[in-house]
Amino acid sequence: MTKERKTAIVLIDIQGTLAEIMHDSDNLFKNVEILLKGAQLLDIPIIWTEQLPEKLGATADRISSLLSNQKPIIKSEFSCVKNEEFFSLINGEKYNHFLLCGIETHVCVYQTAKDLLNIGLEVEIIADGVSSRTELNKNIGIEKITSLGGKVTSVEMLLFEKQEIAVGNKFRDLIKIVK
Repeated sequence: MTKERKTAIVLIDIQGTLAEIMHDSDNLFKNVEILLKGAQLLDIPIIWTEQLPEKLGATADRISSLLSNQKPIIKSEFSCVKNEEFFSLINGEKYNHFLLCGIETHVCVYQTAKDLLNIGLEVEIIADGVSSRTELNKNIGIEKITSLGGKVTSVEMLLFEKQEIAVGNKFRDLIKIVK
């Protein structure tokens, strides 16, 4: 019997001036905004992290403004999994499928994916929802994650996969979000 999939999006460290200097940062922000609005519409839980905000700054306003009803998990570890609050949350909620977005692909996103995969959980990297300072590092991060067994998706692909049907109010609202 197949275990029921319990999915969460993990929004990793889109903070301060570092977020602004990511490769193709305009598209990163646009795609993450679409992702968060779509996730909220489709009731996909979002786990939000910040890496040392006192040093790197808070989550970019255009992202945090979409999450006004929740607080980030503050971490110093590169891997979210090594953070006690994050680990307790994912175990308590029994999540077993994670959709990862954020920065930097080759550091925090990669290490989080690696550790989730190492404990037997499913990981999908949202390719148009991650970035690094260089395109090369972004691509290497995605490649390493897939070599470990992670899958790749995109913002629109995952939202429409969760929606499943092309009818109804949620579908109409989703179309407005992605356009």
